[in-house]
Amino acid sequence: MGKKTQVVKGITVKYTAADKAFNITVTVFMVLLLLILLVPIWSTLALSFRPATYIGTYLEGMFLAPWKWSLSAYRSLLGNQGFLNAFWNSIKITVMGVATALFLTVPMAYALSVKGVPGKKVITIFVMIPYVFSVGVVPTYLLISKMGLVNKLPSVFLPAALSTYNMIIMRQFFEGIPNDLRESAFIDGCNDIQIMFKIILPLSKAIIMTIALYYAVAFWNDYMRSLLYLQKTALKPLPLLLRDILIGTSMNDNLEASAFGSAPIEAIKAASVFISAIPMIVAYPFIQKYFTKGTLAGSVKG
Repeated sequence: MGKKTQVVKGITVKYTAADKAFNITVTVFMVLLLLILLVPIWSTLALSFRPATYIGTYLEGMFLAPWKWSLSAYRSLLGNQGFLNAFWNSIKITVMGVATALFLTVPMAYALSVKGVPGKKVITIFVMIPYVFSVGVVPTYLLISKMGLVNKLPSVFLPAALSTYNMIIMRQFFEGIPNDLRESAFIDGCNDIQIMFKIILPLSKAIIMTIALYYAVAFWNDYMRSLLYLQKTALKPLPLLLRDILIGTSMNDNLEASAFGSAPIEAIKAASVFISAIPMIVAYPFIQKYFTKGTLAGSVKG
């Protein structure tokens, strides 16, 4: 009584009333969670297309017919040189930051994954110290200033170019690669650099793409370092410009008033949020196939 039978790949599975209740509960929970995530996204999207002539409540605007939408907010942003310049600065920071971070993280992770490396434990301790204890904002700012990096884009990504967390994940992945491959390569006359480039890295595309995504998201969304080290308007990346747009202060310092045209300021704010998310949305599908494999393989040793 109360059992439902289902055949799955030739195996008969019987569902009890408790099983069905559990499935229903999980389904309802996932639907509610989906709505919680989608409603703010849809609300912001609808707001970005709202015309200046719209009269009505906020809730009514969420269900505004698509043929009544307006692209004026997107035209105002994409037609403004200040916004495009900030967008380009963010792209440069992200690309240079990811390249620098991988250049530092990959060799460090590989070196610490090789057995018998002299001073391996000492190096690991020194790497872990800044992960546990933060040096603070003031000492970091003084160091960046003495290096002459203030008002230069490298000041945004260089302090975070080597993430201890990302390095540990990549090291664990390298340790999971059979050591027999390294030994065979040594017998064939390869040195450590040749082994890393010809054997280890081709087998590590998943973890490299995963770590690259971690770094890319961090550099693209970086706000605090940009606020501290970049004081010139021409160097401001997108997060700083979005700050000015969203809080509605110092806007004329970054965007000309004439650039808004007929677009309402609330639509400008919503459109700026969506445009800033486009690069990560576009990049994620290409990296998704590596993401789960790289994360799981790097989080479990062996």
